[in-house]
Amino acid sequence: QLQLMESGGGSVEVGGSLRLTCTASGFTFDGFYVAWYRQVPGNQCGLVSRVSPTGLEYHIDSVKGRFTLSRDNTKNTVTLYMNNLKPEDAAVYYCVAAVSGTWQTRLDRCPGRDASRHWGQGTQVVVSS
Repeated sequence: QLQLMESGGGSVEVGGSLRLTCTASGFTFDGFYVAWYRQVPGNQCGLVSRVSPTGLEYHIDSVKGRFTLSRDNTKNTVTLYMNNLKPEDAAVYYCVAAVSGTWQTRLDRCPGRDASRHWGQGTQVVVSS
């Protein structure tokens, strides 16, 4: 059974750092794009960052320079490093894996409805001032 599991969420003060790790089981990340989405209750689900099978990173403008990605296909993990966190970064973060290189920047909900994409259960990030 294909599964993704996020870990590393928690509470941090403004300006702090967190590391979110996505671990796959039942399949290998080789050949998959892996993305992170986030959602605040009542808001849309938004793409935050994405890494290609070859390690090419994409980040939305609001996190560029603060967030980075690292993938380790031998350990079947993708890690999102979040630095200089701001209150607007607080959300539930979801890890998503798919073979397709096409990703929507906004979804009406997390997890999404596309059955070709594998979603984790989400991990909460709280940023306090």
